[in-house]
Amino acid sequence: MKGDIGMDEQNMDILERIHASYYQLTATERKVADYVLSQHAQVQFMSITQLADECGTAEATISRFCRSLKLKGFNAFKIELARHSVPAAAKVQPQSTDTPAGRCQEVGRQAVDAVNQTIELVQPQLVQQAVELIEQAPRVMCIGSGGSMILASECAHMFSTVTGKFFSVADSHMQMSAVATLEENSVILLFSYSGATTNGLQVLEVAKARGIKTILITRFPKSPAAKLADIVLRCGSNEGPFQFGSVAAKIAQLVVVDVLFQEYFDRNRESCEENIQSIASALSNMHV
Repeated sequence: MKGDIGMDEQNMDILERIHASYYQLTATERKVADYVLSQHAQVQFMSITQLADECGTAEATISRFCRSLKLKGFNAFKIELARHSVPAAAKVQPQSTDTPAGRCQEVGRQAVDAVNQTIELVQPQLVQQAVELIEQAPRVMCIGSGGSMILASECAHMFSTVTGKFFSVADSHMQMSAVATLEENSVILLFSYSGATTNGLQVLEVAKARGIKTILITRFPKSPAAKLADIVLRCGSNEGPFQFGSVAAKIAQLVVVDVLFQEYFDRNRESCEENIQSIASALSNMHV
């Protein structure tokens, strides 16, 4: 019977389980199995959309494949792959990262990698197009969900030092209210590492229907959100299933924000410098 896995097989390593179930899978599910078996180290960092694209199948096929392995869904599947990727020796022997000094070095390495990957992925022409939209916009709303909202707030704060058009909205209901009432030519700047958060997709759909321009900062250029956004700016950092909300992923997105800010400042230097001086003057009496 298809997908009928016994208790012994449930206790197997995920790759062993795929091998054991291989001939019970459909033809399209076998395409997924073949790709995973050959590229399992990379798959744990992929979105379901990216894996489906690589396999030449639909996302629904990926979901069925996961259920055939008696897993609840794609995230559970990635967790099993991540567990497989940890060498058996590493599970019982102390590692160099198991000390405070080692952890500092590893966190630093991940942060540097995130910055370097992002610099390679940023496309100057897309940055220029994004800044042009921002220049033409009467208002720019920065939003995100969960940890991404922290980045949206930081972006709005950074730009507020040179222009008054930026603002952020944290509450999901207020985000929908805001997008429904934004003025013509306004811009939405959405932060979504996965590009697949439900609330972000809903905001993009309303924005598209109203003709509001959207800029997406994400890791995955073929994600559902990327298909709806007008401009997609990619960030680096491979975030595994055990690194949900990692600092490296946030740093990668903030690098994109800084690039946008520097481009906007250079193109509007005179007005930006005037605003900085005005703000400095207003804040001068707030410090001893």
